[in-house]
Amino acid sequence: MRITLLAGGVGGARFTRGLRDLLARRGVPAELTVVVNTGDDMWLDGLRVCPDLDTVMYTLAGVVHPEQGWGREGETTRVSAELHAYGLGWPWFTLGDLDIATHVARTELLRRGLPLSEVTARLSGRWDLGARLLPMSDQSVETHVELADGFGVVHFEEWWVRLRAATPARRFVQVGVEEAVAAPGVLDAIAGADVVLLPPSNPVVSIGTVLGVPGIRDALRATAAPVVGVAPIVGDAPVRGMADACLTTIGVETTALAVGEHYGARSRGGLLDGWLVDDTDADAVPALAEAGIEARALPLLMGDDAGPDGLTATDAIVLAALDLVGLGSRLR
Repeated sequence: MRITLLAGGVGGARFTRGLRDLLARRGVPAELTVVVNTGDDMWLDGLRVCPDLDTVMYTLAGVVHPEQGWGREGETTRVSAELHAYGLGWPWFTLGDLDIATHVARTELLRRGLPLSEVTARLSGRWDLGARLLPMSDQSVETHVELADGFGVVHFEEWWVRLRAATPARRFVQVGVEEAVAAPGVLDAIAGADVVLLPPSNPVVSIGTVLGVPGIRDALRATAAPVVGVAPIVGDAPVRGMADACLTTIGVETTALAVGEHYGARSRGGLLDGWLVDDTDADAVPALAEAGIEARALPLLMGDDAGPDGLTATDAIVLAALDLVGLGSRLR
């Protein structure tokens, strides 16, 4: 089974880990390819930092900080403290010592002339991830936020981490996205998949940024594989983070129905064939069907504790996504 996922940070990483683990437990041979958002990337203290790529890599490697969902487990922050003492870095964005080693390695390889896709392969090759990680593009794309009321423009990470998205945004600007090219393997992974999955990731600044790379949106529309998404909204609120602030900026309501309609049905020029919503949003299923999107409602909060049927909450979500396109039976 060839499965391609378009992912952002924590939600995309945890969903991918659950999918990989379920496939392994059921003995189903599979090729997983994860196309990861790089719009959050930035230079900090002379190092190239790729937050979403690292979150997916650390999660699949089993070394992610379990409570945070990002960064390394068992971190220390002595290096960042020294840099801050020299007046460098952002005191509100602290890199852990183990994490800094990743950024040093990435920066060194980039300076040797390797493209980001090759660098990512080198870094992820350290672990048995059970998946191939691809940046959405080898070209630099950075999401900037134009703040409302004339407060200027900041990098997305400053708006997200320091300002906690509390300062209203006028618009998001993906600097460099129009000139970017899909990284090697990305379009082939979409075209050759048995199914394409959109895990619960921020639809504006994660999945939306990936879709902004020329060619990727068209590849999703053209692939013979069904495209199924998992709503990142439960009961009119984001499962994690401040996606509601992002949706408000682009004029989309913070509901599972509105996000599904924002992606749109492939049969009507959009992207989705199927869409999972939480059971608290079950009343959206008929409206989604009218919009041309097959939908199903079930609990969408991921978890790793097995129930009486031996399935975790994450397993149930993965199976439901595959059931929508007739592939779930291969894992039962």
